[in-house]
Amino acid sequence: DQAAGPMLRDRSHIEDTLRLATAEPSAEFSAAMKKLLNIYHTAIKPMEQAYKYNELRQHEVTDGEITSKPMVLFLGPWSVGKSSMINYLLGLHSTSQELYTGAEPTTSEYTVIMHGEKFRSIEGIVMAADSSRSFSPLEKFGQGFLERLVGIEMPHKLLERVTFVDTPGIIENRKQQERGFISLIFLISHNEVCQWFIDRADLIFLVFDPTKLDVGGELEMLFKQMKGRESQIRLILNKADSLTNQDLMRVYGALFWSMAPLINVTEPPRVYVSSFWPLDYAADTSRELFMKEESSLLEDLNQVIENQIENKIAFIRQHGIRVRIHALLVDRYLQTYYDKMGWFSDPYEVFQDIVNDPDKYYIFKSILAKTNVSKFDLPNKEAYQDFFGVNPVSSFKQLSSHCSWSGGCLLEKIEKAISHELPALLSSIGKASGPGCEEKPKNRWRRQ
Repeated sequence: DQAAGPMLRDRSHIEDTLRLATAEPSAEFSAAMKKLLNIYHTAIKPMEQAYKYNELRQHEVTDGEITSKPMVLFLGPWSVGKSSMINYLLGLHSTSQELYTGAEPTTSEYTVIMHGEKFRSIEGIVMAADSSRSFSPLEKFGQGFLERLVGIEMPHKLLERVTFVDTPGIIENRKQQERGFISLIFLISHNEVCQWFIDRADLIFLVFDPTKLDVGGELEMLFKQMKGRESQIRLILNKADSLTNQDLMRVYGALFWSMAPLINVTEPPRVYVSSFWPLDYAADTSRELFMKEESSLLEDLNQVIENQIENKIAFIRQHGIRVRIHALLVDRYLQTYYDKMGWFSDPYEVFQDIVNDPDKYYIFKSILAKTNVSKFDLPNKEAYQDFFGVNPVSSFKQLSSHCSWSGGCLLEKIEKAISHELPALLSSIGKASGPGCEEKPKNRWRRQ
């Protein structure tokens, strides 16, 4: 029985790899963050507001989100050890703060584990009401969801640098009946909420138990939601010491075989094979391999923490590109509408025709032809049917009208931010770190 005085592993390598002994964020880091916020507020947000971008993408960028710590999302079937892994990384085993774990589905909530001055639990409603946090946009998922969102704050060196999110386990279809409380509404909102976290995660740990590899409908759905986020995904074959080496090799192959059709990328995600919990590895298993794999995973996590500001700049630039494309499209719809309007035209019919059949008017093609826009960044046409269904054409001005003597033009500002200001901020950070020849990269965002 594991409770009867099991051997615990040494955890010092976790402290060392994640460099938890370092102190506060450096002045350099704070200055770069301030500059990033300024670029967003002066160059991107005005365009967002003028063309009601948030109503199209439903992705409102808040200051809390820009300044938030990197987020690590734990996904996967139930009872694969997601909560145990968080307990292990934070050293919560056998403490009063330990996340509850068990063989049955235990987490039916989204649990956000973050830094705080003292240990306390926060209700989802309180988290969503606080605009300084990055979770305020979750309010749109309604009361029912907020009751299943819980925050846990605790003083911890690792949580000063990263936030963990534990999610309800995926239950594959044949076990669906066991999850009696699931209704269609729950599933839809669960998928939307899951998407919200996926879109904001810096690292996604998709955890599996090698003894029950079950790839079905819900997991397929999850991979569809993670499309375009493949570089953030890491697959984790947890509890690896519960199998013999031969069986482990077989399961590793089976995992890739079942994942291949779901992940259509040339570079498959990195798979980590180990046992992420505090108890010693089972006898006669690949201890050395597991320890190496764990060290690699910790380095991976550390890299995400170290690259926080670079990732935020890239995120804001990508967001700016989407906002710009949206503004160009709305402008094109407006231009087409004014061109087609005759003396005796019915304004409603003219605009409906354009919205229902944009290809007839080369709306999307003209954007690709005239501007440096990738077809992969274009939203779908249906999104604009919904968008203009809510926002009448009369509520927008053309881009050429969004200019002033003192403030310049909105389009020029956002283009300057995308092409010059954000790349310049990124390269200034690269130079600031200076050439280092130490064995471990210097942690430039923390005072040494």
